[in-house]
Amino acid sequence: MSQSYNRGLIEDFSRWREFQAGMWAWIFHKFTGWVLIGYLFTHIAVLSTAIPAADGATMMFQGSQTDVFTGTIVSLEGLLLVRILEVGLLAVAVFHMLNGTRLLLVDLGVGLEAQDKSFYASLILTGAITVASVPTFIAGAF
Repeated sequence: MSQSYNRGLIEDFSRWREFQAGMWAWIFHKFTGWVLIGYLFTHIAVLSTAIPAADGATMMFQGSQTDVFTGTIVSLEGLLLVRILEVGLLAVAVFHMLNGTRLLLVDLGVGLEAQDKSFYASLILTGAITVASVPTFIAGAF
């Protein structure tokens, strides 16, 4: 028979200060996974604007006639907010990929002693890749 832990009437939410690197890795991996799923549905919704373009529907964009899909994408890419969100998407995707690779290696028995260090390395590498790519993403916004 298992023992239960009495948490009382109200859960103590100040325990996050006690989390070790493994718990933070789990939380960030779950969060980035949900963000990527949300992006997938948003991406499908935006790409669904191409459905009228399949019938040859056009729209006026910057004084010229263009198809609906191209006009939508070009207008979204012109917004600074979308460019910033793309940088965030890159950071989320890179961290999720690096942490997933780290988890795969741990499951295979590689680096069991250095899980904390590999988690911190994935965070630092994610930051470096994201910072290095910011000029590429922001270049056309101004």
